[in-house]
Amino acid sequence: MLSYKNNVLHRDLKAANILIDKNGILKIADFGLARTTVASLRPDRPTRYTGRVVTLWYRPPEILLNDRHYGKPVDMWGAGCIMAELWTKYPIMQVT
Repeated sequence: MLSYKNNVLHRDLKAANILIDKNGILKIADFGLARTTVASLRPDRPTRYTGRVVTLWYRPPEILLNDRHYGKPVDMWGAGCIMAELWTKYPIMQVT
């Protein structure tokens, strides 16, 4: 994904944030929760992010378990959930 080449975590990947135009070009929308992945200025203290990100249906286990030192895998989890939703036609982690 282009955002990874630019060191960006989207942190809210979900089906509603994936847009496809009439030419079949896929685009990612809503970068309101996005953060840079550039390493911390203090290597002895890794970047600590908030856990109040990612729509619950797409939230990865590390965030559900209160890990605040997460990275690119949180967006990969969201992408996997979106792919599963495309195949099943339902969110796989649907909760109320």
